[in-house]
Amino acid sequence: MERRLAAIVCADVAGYSRMMGFDEAGTHAAFKAHRSAMYPIILNHGGRIVKNTGDGFMLEFPSVVGAIECAIAAQALMSERNSQLPTDRVMQFRMGIHMGDVMADEDDVFGDDVNLAARLETIAAPGGVAVSAKAYGEASKHLSAILVDAGIHRFKNIEEPVSVWSWQPVGTDTRGSEERDTTNLPAQYRTAIVGVLPFANLSDSTDEYFSDGLTEDLIHALSLQSFYRVLSRSSTFAFKGKNLSTRLIAREIDATYLIQGSVRRAGSKIRVTAELIAPENGEQLWTGRYDRDIGDLFAVQDELTTNLSAALAPEIYRAEASAPTRSSFTNLTAWDRFLKGLSHYYQPTKADYEASIALFREAISLDPGLAIARAYLANVMVQGVQFGWIRSTRELWSELLSLAESSVRLDPRSAFAFQILSYVHAMEGDFDIAMDAAKKAVELNPYDMGARGVLGISHFMIGEHRQAIELFSMAVQRGNSDPRYQWAGVLAFSHYLLGQYDASLSWAREALYLNPNHLQVLGVRPAALAQSGRAEEAAAATEVLLTSFPGFTVERHLRNFRWKNPADTAHYRDGLLKAGVPLTKLNLVENASKRTANS
Repeated sequence: MERRLAAIVCADVAGYSRMMGFDEAGTHAAFKAHRSAMYPIILNHGGRIVKNTGDGFMLEFPSVVGAIECAIAAQALMSERNSQLPTDRVMQFRMGIHMGDVMADEDDVFGDDVNLAARLETIAAPGGVAVSAKAYGEASKHLSAILVDAGIHRFKNIEEPVSVWSWQPVGTDTRGSEERDTTNLPAQYRTAIVGVLPFANLSDSTDEYFSDGLTEDLIHALSLQSFYRVLSRSSTFAFKGKNLSTRLIAREIDATYLIQGSVRRAGSKIRVTAELIAPENGEQLWTGRYDRDIGDLFAVQDELTTNLSAALAPEIYRAEASAPTRSSFTNLTAWDRFLKGLSHYYQPTKADYEASIALFREAISLDPGLAIARAYLANVMVQGVQFGWIRSTRELWSELLSLAESSVRLDPRSAFAFQILSYVHAMEGDFDIAMDAAKKAVELNPYDMGARGVLGISHFMIGEHRQAIELFSMAVQRGNSDPRYQWAGVLAFSHYLLGQYDASLSWAREALYLNPNHLQVLGVRPAALAQSGRAEEAAAATEVLLTSFPGFTVERHLRNFRWKNPADTAHYRDGLLKAGVPLTKLNLVENASKRTANS
């Protein structure tokens, strides 16, 4: 059992039981969606989720300022999300915050100070935050938000009365709670054919234009991907209003996957539901629901299209990677080799990464013109370098640049190919070329969150870290099911370079949960701990780093970094040295000798 000083945030949903009684499945789905939307905010402020409860959650922060700022940012986000919902669907969280000495047992925390945070939650206004005077006193001079004195309160099982300060969003409403061929990928390789059926209009016939417009926009957004064929409007709108089974429709238009949905409007509010299905077996591969205020019609339609496309595209990739081979030339075609490589790519182990590289190489050897295999080979090798599974050499980066350039040349309309090109140039220090390629990727597919994130990489490399964090956070929030991107790691570095060490450690924890041996993250973690003054933890993190990568030295590590701003490199170097990471190979040997002597 460990004791430590921490800030605790307890949150629950006001009127949750009533909402569950009205619509159990819908309420639970909405709660999970809201909690997921808050997740990047929690990590960006250095927090971690201690536990999820039926109607809420508990968070732990090393900084009380981070805890309060996170709660306020999360509630502001919820206020915005609620403004787009009908009255009976509004979900408002109450949040209580206290700081003090807590007992930590594995991943849970206990103690009187944790209990007080839970009590404060009960008196917070729906959509608001209640903060103990102790926590507010520690944080007040660092806060830009205004909290008001909410008086003295007595709580069950808490001996002393507690002074409370509160925050609530300004103006908070306290209501009850023809086929398009946009890719150069040869048609025989695009085995997946996607049909978007007209979204059903469940409202007045005057709203037909919106459901039809959303369907057309989604067809366009999905057609910008270079992995599958998307059937045109004329192919799928022929089935509008006909009560036919999806299996029959799919066979009629030869679709591998179907997307169907509905639009319902009530006053100024609109709800869109959608699902991705494999019609042959009826399996539902993905489902989503979006509630919005109709507001600016085109802005809402564009937002819904972006969200739907960002969610659907990776799910089609994933489904194709795991689908049984459809080709009659099972072991001979480049496309089959590519798909087998993709199936290994979705299994994040070193052995699977090595298998995917071998299969992507084989696909390219079978068909040198298969651009998508070149892009994925470059991508998986870049990740291998980041994870420490592949040695970073001059020859390797020359090969990566060649793969990226040839992928773009073979498929100049692939946003993913331009993303890889941008990333490689950014890592090589060619910042202007990287920025241009990233902007081209966004231009080619503004619905691809990976393109936004890679644009963030370009900003990160030239030292514009706030812009980078904004783009990374957007990417991780909307496209977090796509393993092509490792946003947690770069967010850890961005926050570190801004001196936001708690947030850096939160994102590092997230990245290491997904891959415990991520070289880059194992490097930034001890640096962030050391800069936070947590010397013992930094030393332990350094030991983990050197155990995983025995030859790691600061000089060797930084040789691979080509950040534009020398101050960024110096800042990272300083953190590594403070954490006790050996500067040179000689220091590494000396430190190993000392450890042997001490043991």
